[in-house]
Formats: sequence, C-alpha cells, structure tokens
Amino acid sequence: MMLVFFISFALSFLFFNFFYQKIIFGRIDETINRIRQFMPIDAVPHKIDFVSDVSDPIERFNEEIIHLSHERQREVEHLKKLENYRKEFLGNVSHELKTPIFNIQGYISTLIDGGINDSKINIDYLKRADKSVDRMIHIIDDLETISQLESGTLSLDIENYNIVEQIHDIISQIEIMASRKNIRIIVNPTSEKIKTASDRFRMRQVLANLLTNSIKYGKEDGETHVNISEDKERITITISDNGIGIEAKHLSRLFERFYRVDKGRSREQGGTGLGLSIVKHIIEAHDQSIMVSSEYGKGTTFVFTLPKP
Repeated sequence: MMLVFFISFALSFLFFNFFYQKIIFGRIDETINRIRQFMPIDAVPHKIDFVSDVSDPIERFNEEIIHLSHERQREVEHLKKLENYRKEFLGNVSHELKTPIFNIQGYISTLIDGGINDSKINIDYLKRADKSVDRMIHIIDDLETISQLESGTLSLDIENYNIVEQIHDIISQIEIMASRKNIRIIVNPTSEKIKTASDRFRMRQVLANLLTNSIKYGKEDGETHVNISEDKERITITISDNGIGIEAKHLSRLFERFYRVDKGRSREQGGTGLGLSIVKHIIEAHDQSIMVSSEYGKGTTFVFTLPKP
C-alpha cells in the first residue's frame, strides 16, 4: 500500500513539475517575444532554447533581458556612428563644392565689375572659372560612381583582355608627369600577356588612380614599381614607390570618402578625395580585395587582386 502511495506521489510530482515548467517557460518566452517586437530585426538575438543548464527560470529570464539590453546598446552605438559619419560626409561634400563655387563667383564678379573689358584678365579669368566648373563636375561624377557601386546599380562590363597591355598604355599617358620629377616607372610582369576577366574601363580608373598617386606623392629621382603575377585562380598587382609614405595613423582610413592625409597638398594636386574610395569599391565589385602598407618617409605599397578568365 505504501509502495503504491509513493509511486502515485512521485508521478503526481513529476506531472505537476512538468506542467509548471511549461507554464513558466511559456510565459517567459511570451514576454521575450513581446520585447522583441520593439527591437529591429538585426538586433533580435537567436531563438531562445530554455533546455539549458540554468534550472531557475527567473535566472534564465534575467540573463535574456541582460542580453537584449546589450543588443540594444550596441544598436544605439552603431546608429550614433552612422550619424557621425553622415554629418562628416555632408560636411566634406559641402566643403569640396564650396571651394570651386566661391572661385567661380569671384572670377565672374570681377568680370562683371569691369574686368570683362580688360584684355589682360578677361580670358584668363574665364579659363579659371571653366577649370573650377570642371572640378565640380569631377566631384559630382565621382560621388555618382560611388553611389552606384555601393547600391549595386552599376553593372560591370566584364571582358577578357590583356592587363599588362593596359598598364603600359596608362604609363605612356603619365610619362610626362613622371618626367617632371624624374621618376622612373618599372614594370615587372612574369609575362607580357596576362589576361583578366574584369571591367576594362573601371580597371583603367583603378590603375590610373594608383599610378598617378605614386607620381604625385613620389620623391624627385624616385621610382615606382609595378609587379604583375598570376596563379591558377587570380592575378596579383603590386604598385609600390619610394615616395613620402603615409603615417600609420592614417592607413585605416585611407579608403574613406574625402579622407586626406595632407588636406592642403591634396587639394593643390587637384584631387577630390574620392579616388581611393572608388578604387576600393571597384575592386570589391569584382569580388576581390585591396591592401595598403606604408612607412612614413620611405614609400607606399598597394596590392590588389583581379579575377582570371
């Protein structure tokens, strides 16, 4: 009789405990789901599994609330960073466009105030205003290119072509610039014919930007080396110089839009501050990568990969 009583008691206890936990865990799960409704999808943690080592449902509940709180805090910090980035970006765009606009305004005002009748300045000021207009168009075109690359609306025109030939073609166009500083450009391909499967026009932008920068910020009587190699899967291009180099503190931000290592000198050289950002986006649009290394006072090296046919 006692045996039957104990068995009945044990079964009743297990039965009660089972439904008690189902009710408690069900209420907790319902509460967590209600909390989730007020959180963005990206901040929602993984689905909760209450079958764990934590036997106390209240303790488990507290842990999940803390977890959700941390997720919310991370989201808030991320939004603050995006807001700061937006403000910085708008400030940079405004500053970059303001300079040529003020220049144009100054030239036109001088011409209106009588300068148009002065043969010594009228054509010169019109040419300067035209140059400032070109700079504005360049900035806007670069912004449009980045926007299209980031949104994925810019379709790449992939074709198979000789990348070595393209590099030599670009070098021939910047030889005059290089000669002014007596900079030698040395190409070291493993073969005179290495084919890539990429967008020819966009790759010209990449190569022209990197090679031009190596000349702009190179030293007198310096050298720029272009090394091209390939394996079974990809092509690797290395562009290095022995120029002024870049301080380590700037390297992590080098590919950001409008970021300049030397703001005054960069504007004197005619850059928009968007070139390297466009380079990075074009390379990544080909599902490839680009890296930079530099030692201040000794030179800079860019290494990027390209797909093969």
